[in-house]
Amino acid sequence: MIPRYTPKEFAELWSDKNRYAVWLEVELAACEAMEAAGLVPAGTAGAIRALGLSPDAAAIEAIEKTTRHDVIAFLTHVEERAGEPARWLHRGMTSSDVLDTSLAVLLVRATDLLLERSDRLIAALETRAREHEKTPMIGRSHGIHAEPVTFGVVLAGHLAEVKRGRARLAAARSEIAVGKIAGAVGTYAHLTPEIEKQALESLGLSPETVATQVVARDRHAALFSAMALMAAAIERLATNIRHWQRTEVGEAEERFGKGQKGSSAMPHKRNPVLSENLCGLARVVRAAVTPALEDVSLWHERDISHSSVERMIAPDATTSLGFMLERATGLVEGLVAYPERMKENLEQSGGLFFSEGVMLALVGKGLGRQQAYERVQKNAMKAFHGEGGFRELLGADPDVGGLLSAAELDACFDLDHALRWASAIVERAIAQ
Repeated sequence: MIPRYTPKEFAELWSDKNRYAVWLEVELAACEAMEAAGLVPAGTAGAIRALGLSPDAAAIEAIEKTTRHDVIAFLTHVEERAGEPARWLHRGMTSSDVLDTSLAVLLVRATDLLLERSDRLIAALETRAREHEKTPMIGRSHGIHAEPVTFGVVLAGHLAEVKRGRARLAAARSEIAVGKIAGAVGTYAHLTPEIEKQALESLGLSPETVATQVVARDRHAALFSAMALMAAAIERLATNIRHWQRTEVGEAEERFGKGQKGSSAMPHKRNPVLSENLCGLARVVRAAVTPALEDVSLWHERDISHSSVERMIAPDATTSLGFMLERATGLVEGLVAYPERMKENLEQSGGLFFSEGVMLALVGKGLGRQQAYERVQKNAMKAFHGEGGFRELLGADPDVGGLLSAAELDACFDLDHALRWASAIVERAIAQ
């Protein structure tokens, strides 16, 4: 993580100070459950809590230089600070009981931050989609004019995708909210399933169904995959904004603030820098998926090939996506739309986008589909090459005008009819 792309809440969440504080939460939760089971003297956890310990990251890391083991260094530090009661901590537990359970706590909290930010992006997209549900613009396929849409419908498509992304994050949160207090190979050799259940419940987690020394990593892979899909949704939105802001298109652009500069060399530039930034950060989030999937396969009951990976990708991916969601929300809220330019671009092809309606009208008159297609295409290509207006060419062509009256042809060129379902589509995306 670098400060430039790190929201404050994520910096605090993934700080060494907080990581060790969560380790202590896990140890004390397990200790309290063992007290209830009569394995540890009553009041042990309370005595340690009463000290108000705040683990010292620098002190722990200094001990680790000797122990070469982070959990042992942590326990040594806590015992130095807490004294005699601390000897009961970690009874029957293995390092991964602490590490995997605390990672689950951190990932759940990180996902909650992502869900909150997803909700804000959804709200922004809902507002802008409804605002422009009747603003016509040309739809494009392969980058070429296709048929009309509305700006609201296009934004509603992004809204629906972000909502699906949020649903995946919520499902992954449930899947990742799993820990273990089950001992060296998950068999409760010196503990009980009830101790684990009680300890994990106090942390907002459920027990792993069948643990080894670790929690199964397919759970983590599901979360990283869900994050990558949300990042991809933001990237698609940002890519469209970059297209709309192109000088030749000019249909919408990022808000350009007072005093903002676009280029060190060219004073006239207004660049889609926020959108480009989001496209770049999506690559960072997406890059975490492959190592997360590779972490699934571990030797026997456990190796630590996953550990170094997760220390990097968990903070980086969650933080990057958190920043992306914040930036995307501000981008949508401030997006400047140009309906008049949309109208100009819509009219640029002289109504060629009504070609399908004409073809279907001819089919309705008894022509075969391919025959109707060829008659309409012939006139469309003439219009494309500047040999006349599309509507006029169709009317003058006896193969078309001879079958369709002027009124019937005019009905094929009705923009309101073409977009009559736009509001319903937007409302469907909002209601989903």
